[in-house]
Amino acid sequence: MLKIYLTNENGFLQETTEFIKGCWINLVSPTEHEINEVAEKLQIPLDFLKDPLDEEERSRIEKDDGIVLIIVNTPLLSKDENGIPIYDTIPLGMIIAEDSFITICSKDNPIFHVFAQNKVKQFFTYKKTRFSFQILYLISTSFLKYLKQIIKKTDKIENELHQSMKNKELFSLLNMQKSLVYFTTSLKSNNIVMQKMLKSNYLRLFEDDQELLEDVIIENQQAIEMAETHTTILSGMMDAFASVISNNVNFVMKFLTSITIIMALPTMVASFYGMNVSIPFQNYPHSFLIAIIISIILSSVTALIFWKKRFF
Repeated sequence: MLKIYLTNENGFLQETTEFIKGCWINLVSPTEHEINEVAEKLQIPLDFLKDPLDEEERSRIEKDDGIVLIIVNTPLLSKDENGIPIYDTIPLGMIIAEDSFITICSKDNPIFHVFAQNKVKQFFTYKKTRFSFQILYLISTSFLKYLKQIIKKTDKIENELHQSMKNKELFSLLNMQKSLVYFTTSLKSNNIVMQKMLKSNYLRLFEDDQELLEDVIIENQQAIEMAETHTTILSGMMDAFASVISNNVNFVMKFLTSITIIMALPTMVASFYGMNVSIPFQNYPHSFLIAIIISIILSSVTALIFWKKRFF
């Protein structure tokens, strides 16, 4: 999908069909024809347009004949076949050309909608450097938002684990841990790119742009620290709750064993009195009642002993 936007004279974003100077070209899962069209009309190297579509592409920044390519990882929320949320990251490419600004991604991203709906203050398509920093800022805040969601889901799973004897919750925690690892790796890669942008001459930075980039780096660093902290917490939590599940199973087995022993005593008494041999009180008219009383006494005493030992 190819869409072209341009900030008009009144500062409002409008969609257009032509490659106008100062426009923003948004490519989402583009076709080969769309890639070739952009490359031909704007003289963009093909590898600059195709590299961000590789889901394994690393974060980086490079410059070729005055055209700057910035690839960063952005968070993505999707769902599996069972409807369970999956937190992952995908590359997002930004190309700063002489007359245009190009964004390219293999999947639709909510960040694009924020800009397309004109919800970002001081956003102009022709201010390309500032535009790239605004995208980076939204990416960092998106990481923070998804990290908070992961933390909330982890707390919910933790409450369920207190009474659980199944592995389902542990697998859910494992998915959360994997997401945190992906986030941490992507955030650190993005941080390296931002540091290069700040310290090298890839882009021409004005004072306001430099302040915005520094704010982005701070947000990104905060997300890194949050991801690392909760990765450590989650690792310890998984080990602890693996033991909790094991203890819960042991408690149930101990309870069932105690009940089995208590219920076995009346069976044993009944077996003795069912033998075809001479037994005490066999001619007594209330011998059945005696057997019942003996069974109740044995079971009660055993249950009392188990209760005092906290077997149930």
